[in-house]
Amino acid sequence: MPYLSFLLILILNTTFAASLFSADQTTPAHTAPESVAGQAIQRFRLANGVSVEDAVDSMKLRANQRNFKLVAELPLSEQVRTMGQPGRYIHILAFCDALTANRMVLHNLLFAAFLPCRISIVKDAEGQGWLVTMNIDQMLSNISLPPELQPLAQQVRDTMYSIIDAGVNGDL
Repeated sequence: MPYLSFLLILILNTTFAASLFSADQTTPAHTAPESVAGQAIQRFRLANGVSVEDAVDSMKLRANQRNFKLVAELPLSEQVRTMGQPGRYIHILAFCDALTANRMVLHNLLFAAFLPCRISIVKDAEGQGWLVTMNIDQMLSNISLPPELQPLAQQVRDTMYSIIDAGVNGDL
């Protein structure tokens, strides 16, 4: 079973990477998500005038306002540069509500695969900024939750989309 999970994640990540940066994709409106990788991944175009740095700052602030912890920050493109290689801007933020995460994993250990909630900020080949994350609605629709956990899942979903919205629009 662990091998199958690893294989599924590998296939999903490969499909995601190929679809994210293909040149023939259409550009959605900044407020509308575009689903890729079989609907499992969404990307959101940053609004005109919103830099990737603005998006990062806005998401951190919104998460703090919503009592979501920033549990990891990975400035991947900086690491690539320190290794002497060129690359696109890639910055990964990971957010979590530890108590809710714990309750979800106690209910179904498969939720651990989605922890913490990640949002990647990337620039495409043209320099356009994007937010990329899992499709929370699809994930939640594929896992059965008891009635007492459904409001918690909805709250996490709403908070993550609020954080994304802040990043897309550069809201402070």
